[in-house]
Amino acid sequence: MLDDFREYLEEAIGRENAAVAFSAFSGPASVSVRLNPFKSTDGGVKAWDESSVEQVPWSSHGIMLPLRPVFTLDPLFHAGAYYVQDSSSMFVGEVFRKALGRLFPDGAPADRPVRVLDLCAAPGGKTTDLAASLREMFGDRFILIANEVMKQRSGVLAENLALWGEPNVMVTSLDPSSFAALGGYFDVILADVPCSGEGMFRKDAEAERQWSRDNVALCQSRQKRIIADVWPSLAEGGLLVYSTCTFNRYENDLNVRWIMDELGGVAADCTGLDSFSSAGVLRTEHGYSLVPGLVRGEGQYCAALVRTSGSEASVMDRQRPGKRKGAKEGGSRAAQPSAHALDPLFRTQVELRQKGNLLIALPASVASEMETVAAELRPIRVGCSVGEIKGNDLVPSADLALNLLLDENAFPMAELSLEDALAFLHRDSISLPELPKGYVLVCHGGLPLGFVKNLGTRCNNLHPQGRRIRMDVK
Repeated sequence: MLDDFREYLEEAIGRENAAVAFSAFSGPASVSVRLNPFKSTDGGVKAWDESSVEQVPWSSHGIMLPLRPVFTLDPLFHAGAYYVQDSSSMFVGEVFRKALGRLFPDGAPADRPVRVLDLCAAPGGKTTDLAASLREMFGDRFILIANEVMKQRSGVLAENLALWGEPNVMVTSLDPSSFAALGGYFDVILADVPCSGEGMFRKDAEAERQWSRDNVALCQSRQKRIIADVWPSLAEGGLLVYSTCTFNRYENDLNVRWIMDELGGVAADCTGLDSFSSAGVLRTEHGYSLVPGLVRGEGQYCAALVRTSGSEASVMDRQRPGKRKGAKEGGSRAAQPSAHALDPLFRTQVELRQKGNLLIALPASVASEMETVAAELRPIRVGCSVGEIKGNDLVPSADLALNLLLDENAFPMAELSLEDALAFLHRDSISLPELPKGYVLVCHGGLPLGFVKNLGTRCNNLHPQGRRIRMDVK
């Protein structure tokens, strides 16, 4: 197996580079995180010593850590202040930004939001990178659909996106072929397709044991099927970002060539990416390869294509006038308490929908379109869960505490010490006698962690059971 893998690697990146990579495979895995630019801490609370970290060359928010800390015991991790992501994977975000900036040099279209699909999104590293980049580039004028076909993994994806706090994201769990119904809808599709996992060798010994020529061929065939199935949903002139965490030509450059020849595409303009050659990034025939030993990461391949063939009219263009298909997913517009009464909860204008007793907020700038698309895709999560209606009261959702829609002055706030923050996340009882009774937003480093209901002598902890820290925090 190793001889076969060495042959494939030398074929893809050359004998000298392959020798460096083979030496690196036996070394320790790197550690890196990507900061959430919309959740900066105050009070000097930091998860690590800034003097010991290094910048990831291709990510302005990515940093390399010297050692792997216990992220579970850092409240800022649970607040969505950063995402633990391999530095090589962050290169996909830079390809996305470079190509997207040339696709929309003057910002989002005046009459609609920018439309993006992350097709194979779990556990959410690349999705959160795309979400932050889209917000930095277009404000709230975008819709990002994060899809994961495997139901169990889609739940993990939804949870990670809830921590990140982006309201313009919709989570689905569909086969790629399901998106064909949206014919030509997406401006950008990121397809980080399942692969033979050569970039996982340092982290997962099982990935190395399962590698074979037959598995590479199986992955190559599956990847073609995935792209062919989702291709009808990409607009003509739209952007496909294709990536894998593997190094061989069969799953990478040869598949990109197949997409060009069989589906109709040309290389996107990603001017500026070649500058990262000094950081170890290799230019291949159709994309870029990041290999351990040459870069401080576990490895990635990425290419960007523009669709040149025609596409159908999108679902938005085909929608019959006057038909509001989104009502089924988004819920009824009549919500109690009234939208006006809840306005102080949000820092920007929203539209409220009610699904059973659950109140959902959609950013007003994209609400109508999110509903229309939701009617086609039946997402497992859309917008921001505001809370549960009980009589005339609203029990605020943990997701609301973490979401960018929440106005920081909407609830009394309690800044918790590290000890109390971990106790809250462990779902232990905490006491806030100095604060008024009722719902209190508990924070650490100025970042919300969730809600408690202050009863005076004690608090009811509203942190979700499924998110609680299970390890000992004392």
